[in-house]
Amino acid sequence: MLSKEEDKFGAVIKIVAGAGGTEAQDWAEMLFRMYQRWAERQGYKLEVTNYQDGDEAGIKTVTMQIEGEMAYGYLKSENGVHRLVRVSPFNAQGKRMTSFTSVFVVPLVDDTIDIEINPGNLSWDTFRSGGAGGQNVNKVETGVRLHYKFTNPVTGEPDEIIIENTESRSQFGNKDNAMRLLKSQLYELELEKRRAAVAKVEAGKRKIEWGSQIRSYVFDDRRVKDHRTNYQTSNVNAVMDGDIDAFIKAYLMEFEG
Repeated sequence: MLSKEEDKFGAVIKIVAGAGGTEAQDWAEMLFRMYQRWAERQGYKLEVTNYQDGDEAGIKTVTMQIEGEMAYGYLKSENGVHRLVRVSPFNAQGKRMTSFTSVFVVPLVDDTIDIEINPGNLSWDTFRSGGAGGQNVNKVETGVRLHYKFTNPVTGEPDEIIIENTESRSQFGNKDNAMRLLKSQLYELELEKRRAAVAKVEAGKRKIEWGSQIRSYVFDDRRVKDHRTNYQTSNVNAVMDGDIDAFIKAYLMEFEG
């Protein structure tokens, strides 16, 4: 297990709230905390590079970099749609609700990986940025938004990658990290092209709704179940506090053992 070239790298995790409104945005924040706690347990370094608050609660999206030995090798198992079922605190009738959040995981490349980027296909926007929860709002435009147009190596179609970076207090720092994230995404596309040549794989851009989830978290029934491996546990609180190693191990044994 964990013998592929990319397994040794750090990981970029992007969490995007899906169907379910405020409930889904709260769920996205819960998953964000789960991965934070997992990284702490591993002794890994975690840095948030983009954070967008939810409309009423939670978050719309967050991007983080996790650096440590084999971080991508472990976290690639988390790539997919995560489904929450619970009695919603945001529903006045106390109804049981279902919401979805998507987790995208790509390797965080370093200088040993050579990725070709065409400068002519690259453009930038700048904007005022603030930290998590709207704190430390800058009066200068230090936030950057990168646009990169290219031919997708998997589909062969024209495509565009858009990356926002707001972590650094300098525009230069944000641009530098956005370029690293661009290289990471382009590297992942090349890996996907290689995997597709061996076996037909999912594109990873499924709609965030019913039928596409990799794991369900059913709070009332005290059950977290992975639909790919059928591994499940009743210790919901431990899972939400970052104890996901058993899910990771089950995935690796099922698909890479």
